[in-house]
Amino acid sequence: MLRRCVVAWLCVSGSAIPAVGGQPEPATASGVVFHDLDGDGVRSANEPGLPNVRVSNGGDIVLTDADGRYRLPVTDDTIIFVIKPRGWATPIDELKLHRFYYIHKPAGSPRLKYAGVGPTGPLPASVDFPLTPQNEPDRFDILLLGDTQPRNLTEIEYLMHDVIEQLSGTSAAFAVALGDLVYDDLELAEPLNQALAQIGVPIRPVLGNHDQDYAAADDVHADEHFERTYGPPYYSFDYGPVHFVVLDDVIWHGKTEAREGRYEAGLGARQVEFLRNDLALVPADQLIVLLMHIPIIEVAERGELSQLLAKHPNTVSFSAHYHYVRHWFLGEKDGWSGPPHHHMTVATASGSWWSGAPDELGIPHTTMRDGTPNGWTVVSFDGRRYEVRYQPARRPAGHQMNVYAPESVSVEQSPQTEVLVNVFFGSERSTVEMRVGGRPWVRLEPVEREDPYYAAVKKSEESEPPPPGRKLPKSIACPHLWRGVLPAGLWPGTHRIDVRATDMFGRTHSACRLIRVTVTERTSDSQQ
Repeated sequence: MLRRCVVAWLCVSGSAIPAVGGQPEPATASGVVFHDLDGDGVRSANEPGLPNVRVSNGGDIVLTDADGRYRLPVTDDTIIFVIKPRGWATPIDELKLHRFYYIHKPAGSPRLKYAGVGPTGPLPASVDFPLTPQNEPDRFDILLLGDTQPRNLTEIEYLMHDVIEQLSGTSAAFAVALGDLVYDDLELAEPLNQALAQIGVPIRPVLGNHDQDYAAADDVHADEHFERTYGPPYYSFDYGPVHFVVLDDVIWHGKTEAREGRYEAGLGARQVEFLRNDLALVPADQLIVLLMHIPIIEVAERGELSQLLAKHPNTVSFSAHYHYVRHWFLGEKDGWSGPPHHHMTVATASGSWWSGAPDELGIPHTTMRDGTPNGWTVVSFDGRRYEVRYQPARRPAGHQMNVYAPESVSVEQSPQTEVLVNVFFGSERSTVEMRVGGRPWVRLEPVEREDPYYAAVKKSEESEPPPPGRKLPKSIACPHLWRGVLPAGLWPGTHRIDVRATDMFGRTHSACRLIRVTVTERTSDSQQ
């Protein structure tokens, strides 16, 4: 097992070479990306350099030469990292975190509320990156966990029992934690990482707005604790035939006399430069997957991002942040140039921030604001193709929708009785149909309104005494709700409502609900 280091996982040797004549030379990092034959992370004389591997300083990207060597300019606040090529693995520590970078901060991080990077001292003469071969097939799965976001150790325990225990032993290639790893208390990162490691696959963390040090005066320093724990907040890598880009789309504006501290969605010029250089080295037909915390529709550089992706017809992106599920298919109306782009905000592991009444195990039901249960997302890749599916926490995989109808209606009322279906993963490209008994299937119409179940649970919070648990947040107009009405001519008795929903990938899910139709009882005048 590799020992853990919060600064780097690579081989460094020697000290910086002094300048000739007493004049400082421009700071330049150099080193070798090498085949780590014995897996010890240290380059031996017999371990060859690897050519044509990308290495970056967070802006520039260079390719290693025939001997695996590279050179990059650095400042006194630079993270150098290797862009993992297909078929090769970077070191992974005991917490399943990738160590593919070297942090160059000679003086260390400034003093903030949460510990940043310690002083790294002079730049080593050689900053080397070890890689080992690994099998990466065309077909593989990854896991997406939105907003794990514990406030305390108790909520980490909720996460462990509600989500991680089900995922332990997964066959997925890796998992991505899509930001808001914690809820402002950055000291919870360590126990959270210990819990996530039990999934058993490598973890790729994304920076969220609640993962910043709010004591920082600016965005440059708000990420110091994240860098100390996880490394660069943005980077890219290949796995199988897919190119992944992890983005930091949270910009922090510290508190001043004139304003409170706040964040906004954006990338900044340096990250856009990195992305431009990165995509220039990606084949036009390769599938590109962007991973971020705040949805792409809020990112200030969305138009510029669309231009950078314009030559790449195969793209998809994922975020979290909203605590509800939604698909966007971005085009000209959204300020998106080039090929249409599919973006999805995924289900959050914490649901509605671990709110709602506890169940028999003491875990809050934490239903999201759109009526979707908390859970996670699985993305399946096959070459340039991808499919996405949602998995609710501690529920069967087939639980993909809720059907709402009254317990009973009269014969006269049935033709006006509304049936609502919340298809948790549904989108504008979904088809939802209903039939009652042996009648023909009829297509339901999409509507945007409050989820009925969520509305009822919120209303129950007004009772005295209120139900236990933290109150749920306000509901939203659910973006994946469909409406129909019962057919006329239903006879008195029990009837079955069947619903089938076909998603954008052609998969069909089904659900049913039973309803009673009654004969209207007329009340005599004496009883009125």
